[in-house]
Amino acid sequence: MFQKMLIDGKLVGKDSKKKRIKVINPSTEKTFAFVPKGTKKHINQAVAAAKKAFPAWAATSQKKRQDIVNKMADVVADNAEMLARLMVKEQGKPMPEAMGEMAWTEGYLRHYATLSAKGRMIQNDDDFKIETRRVPLGVVAGICPWNFPVLVPFWKIGPALVAGNTIVVKPAPSTPVTILKILELCNKFVPAGVINAVTDENDLGPLLTDHPDVAKVSFTGSSETGKKIMAAAAGTVKRVTLELGGNDPAIVMPDVDVKATAAQIYGGAFLNAGQVCLAIKRLYVHEKIYDEMCDELVKLAKGAIVGDGLQQGSTIGPIANAEQFKKVKALLKRAKKDGKVLTGGVVKSKKGYFIKPVIVRDVKDGDDIVDKEQFGPILPVIKFKDIAKVGKAANASDYGLGASVWGKDVKKATRVAEKLQSGSVWVNQALNIGPHIPMAGCKASGLGVEQSTEGLEEYTQIQVLNIAR
Repeated sequence: MFQKMLIDGKLVGKDSKKKRIKVINPSTEKTFAFVPKGTKKHINQAVAAAKKAFPAWAATSQKKRQDIVNKMADVVADNAEMLARLMVKEQGKPMPEAMGEMAWTEGYLRHYATLSAKGRMIQNDDDFKIETRRVPLGVVAGICPWNFPVLVPFWKIGPALVAGNTIVVKPAPSTPVTILKILELCNKFVPAGVINAVTDENDLGPLLTDHPDVAKVSFTGSSETGKKIMAAAAGTVKRVTLELGGNDPAIVMPDVDVKATAAQIYGGAFLNAGQVCLAIKRLYVHEKIYDEMCDELVKLAKGAIVGDGLQQGSTIGPIANAEQFKKVKALLKRAKKDGKVLTGGVVKSKKGYFIKPVIVRDVKDGDDIVDKEQFGPILPVIKFKDIAKVGKAANASDYGLGASVWGKDVKKATRVAEKLQSGSVWVNQALNIGPHIPMAGCKASGLGVEQSTEGLEEYTQIQVLNIAR
């Protein structure tokens, strides 16, 4: 399979050995598709096409822009199973999760199609009419990760288009196929140049962030890369929205129903094999229920069916790519020295980047497995005694994306939650996100807002219209 790029309404790229990128199936470690190896020329062409298309798109009625986004949702819905199968082959997640990502993508797009960025009247009297307007920025660059290769690009495409911008999307090199296929199908009704997509080997990002005709960069990925994007964007004072890494703490109070809470925590930690920015990545459990919670988590982990995402019944797929597999294995090796691995580990009996869900106990703050974002199916469980101190430990991280507190006494749990330094804090739940809920990281976890009306406004410039009577 060879999936081309999209530039100015045309499918672009030659299928030659020197000009293509291999896309590896992480369940088999075999090549299942190819995409073009984009160049500086392709980036310049894509930005030029988006710049050319911008005036007409910005002048298009809000209703028509919303209709186009709704049609994109139709494409995802009408082709969900075919697209989900492609995603499993390039990213690895089990088919039910891939189908879930398609449903989420459709839902997000439909919600974006109901939004509009509105100004407000400040003064309207005999002397002045002063109002704010929300106007589009121009060309947006959307740089996307590999863990949610369809949902996250449309988190950028949807609001960018509704607000009146045009966009150049750069998918992750290991997971470009599904999003390119969707954009190919959408190309029948999206005006040329409004959406463009260029594939690379992680070498073209600086060309987008430096480009003088790019007005905004929306990036989802590591904090290290986010810092580089901020620095690069400074030269042209670009707008940036950064959704970066997380090391999300979950604090479990001693009054919980251990079995029920363990099941929810397991789901919040091991979705997509733990490859979720907002996943629970360090679990603080009160000493009174520590052993019982570890035992329940071990039962759940041992019940996981690890395998190819296309195999019936698989609940945990592989790590999405070889580079991340290597990182997770290194952290797991260190965790075995710092704590006690109760269950799980690397699957050595077959091809693929498989790791059985790992539960590690008797670790502490300062250990790599606690302090670093593992981004894989490993959950460190830390014992605590003092509720005041555990809040400080949770806040000691450089990250601040998500956090959760679990307790039967909701008021008490909420008081703990309110003191956590995190963009999203859940009480007795995890990963409850939606297109109507703002999502924002603090500290090293990001800058700006995604989702909701607040996220839409990030794709606009506020303009004050001040008229003397």
